[in-house]
Amino acid sequence: MTEIEPVTKVERSADLRYALHLFRQNPLVLVGLTLACGSIAVALLSPFLVNPNSWQITHPALKNCWNNGLFGWGNPNIAACPTVHALGTDSYGRDLLSMIVLAIPLDLQIAFEVVISAVVIGVVFGAIASYAGGIVDEVILRVTDIFLAVPGILLAIVFLVVFGKSIGILTAAVVVIWWPTYVRLVRSQVLSEKERPYVEGLRAMGAGRLRILFRHIVPNSIYPIMVQATLDIGSVILTISALTFIGLSPSPLLPELGNLASLGGQYFFTAPWLIVFPGLTILLISLGFNLLGDGLRDILDPRLRR
Repeated sequence: MTEIEPVTKVERSADLRYALHLFRQNPLVLVGLTLACGSIAVALLSPFLVNPNSWQITHPALKNCWNNGLFGWGNPNIAACPTVHALGTDSYGRDLLSMIVLAIPLDLQIAFEVVISAVVIGVVFGAIASYAGGIVDEVILRVTDIFLAVPGILLAIVFLVVFGKSIGILTAAVVVIWWPTYVRLVRSQVLSEKERPYVEGLRAMGAGRLRILFRHIVPNSIYPIMVQATLDIGSVILTISALTFIGLSPSPLLPELGNLASLGGQYFFTAPWLIVFPGLTILLISLGFNLLGDGLRDILDPRLRR
């Protein structure tokens, strides 16, 4: 062990340095990193940029008004705002830009909670299934297949209808449909990794099965999981927005991007900004994490490096 481990660490360090070099050379990754970090920065600074309770205050007199002279919607019936609102107001008279700033941290929080929960569940059950094999593997795989057999969005809708509408239930509903993917991914990675010579060496030295699995095999399989998790941030945000867009939001006033777009759907021809700007925000955040994930996959997987 003392002869093998330093070499492994040196090789891993050199591989990471080379990956960072490729990271800087890939413009798409830099674009994705900029968009992803920008959205995270807005989320962290949102309590200082906007009053966190402003989403609960409505102004009926300011409903669906627009006063940004830089852009006109070509509709003479659009009401003018008596005060400055860069992106106009929504159907409750709230400043739309402020609502989007408040929605970004909520969407990102749910997305990170879903992905982290799904990764933890996937790592535990996927690693145990592949390393233990036999009946344990079969049971875990069959349970996973049951969840994969049901359309994910339908399962989430049923979950929300049965257990009620709240942020916690919404998060749990998406976790329910997300964890099977990670069980499959982790299982395949561990199956490949456990056949490597160093695992046989650890067994010969008397290392315990759980120690080998969670201290050596799982860490060496982490790169594909990191890539998938990065890609899934954007996908989870799209799923959350879809669920709230179809009316499964805990509250019509909730500052969530899909909910904001849903409120604007009925005013598309009279107040198009209500659906355009929340939709663009969803697009940019999802695009950022997808570009970042694709770049990480190309960089961290030696077989895909160019």
